[in-house]
Amino acid sequence: MKFLKFFILIFISLITPIKADLEKKLLNQLEDGGKLIFIRHAYAPGNGDPNNFNLNDCSTQRNLNKEGREQAKYIGEFFKKNEIKIDKVLSSEWCRCKETAKIAFKNFTTNNFLNSFYSSKYAKNKNKQIKALNDYIGKFESDKNLILITHYVLISEILNYAPSSGEIVVSDKNFNMIGSIEINY
Repeated sequence: MKFLKFFILIFISLITPIKADLEKKLLNQLEDGGKLIFIRHAYAPGNGDPNNFNLNDCSTQRNLNKEGREQAKYIGEFFKKNEIKIDKVLSSEWCRCKETAKIAFKNFTTNNFLNSFYSSKYAKNKNKQIKALNDYIGKFESDKNLILITHYVLISEILNYAPSSGEIVVSDKNFNMIGSIEINY
């Protein structure tokens, strides 16, 4: 048992500097601008959307809870603290994404190409959304970064990556993932 505890302590002490180094490299790349910053909405308990889901009625949706709102606040603080240059913030039309955007960044606009297509009700929109996102990114030119607040399903489809709630995932304009940072609450 003592050997196991010793091994765990050594492992943690080796991993922590590596993680900090990777985060520093990612922050350096964000200084250059022109990156896509995908953010999965902050923590909203559950999975998918309720059967009575209505896009125009937040009371029918899965929403951020207290921890999710705290996480969204930390996301905003992370961007301010690291002075990350932001061109604009785009959000899915789902309430949990809009609330994440409002708490973290205050100013944002919605775009339906960032909406979820997880449920069968919206699955038919997937190809149209992916094309619209590609078209938008193809025209995006800036020395600042573009923030896209969206859902697990879209990030997974575009970047072949499974983000946690509130995770920041950075890619280039060709959707090549550069790295990610988890914001804990």
